[in-house]
Amino acid sequence: MRNKEYILFDLDGTLTDPAEGITKSVAYALDHFGIRADDPGTLYRFIGPPLKESFRKFYGFDDEMALKAIEKYREYYRAKGIYENRLIEGMDDLLRELSEDGRQLIVATAKPEVFAEVVLEHFDIRKYFRFVCGADLHGPRISKDDVIVYALDRAGIGEPSPAVMVGDREHDVIGARRAGLDCIGVLFGYGSREELQDAGASLVVETVEELGTVLLGAG
Repeated sequence: MRNKEYILFDLDGTLTDPAEGITKSVAYALDHFGIRADDPGTLYRFIGPPLKESFRKFYGFDDEMALKAIEKYREYYRAKGIYENRLIEGMDDLLRELSEDGRQLIVATAKPEVFAEVVLEHFDIRKYFRFVCGADLHGPRISKDDVIVYALDRAGIGEPSPAVMVGDREHDVIGARRAGLDCIGVLFGYGSREELQDAGASLVVETVEELGTVLLGAG
């Protein structure tokens, strides 16, 4: 992947580990509907996919309920959850090395763009990225597919071949493939090897160090 000039990074589960903030925000939203989530581990499945899709899929919410749940989620997330997060170990060094190597780094996340900017600034890694591309708070750009297409357009990448996507969930892989990009799946996030391979990941790596070898090494 050394020949890839543009590298699109997912945010949650790829650059940072947002588990605490996201699960607490989801629990806060569910509590509004009288639903108790006693095991935070059951809420990890909310990390990565669009919120509306997750509330509908996992709790059977209709559109109106899902939108209300998102409103309550953001109520907690804006105040506390966005900071209940940690940078993936070794990621700062990798981003610096890629930048020094002349790569063009872009964030492509289903998280609302305004929140993504805050997270990146909080961890002092915004400086490595040429563009930060995320979802709209209220649509229509919501899905990972839409975000990736938006990112490619914003960066002026007419031919996808010089770009690669890096992410930890099937949505990253599927969105990348639909846009004509290779996707490297990472196992230090919240997806499994099976999930990533079944979605069609070009390659799956276990560690940040291995990701660096793939992106910076020969070949």
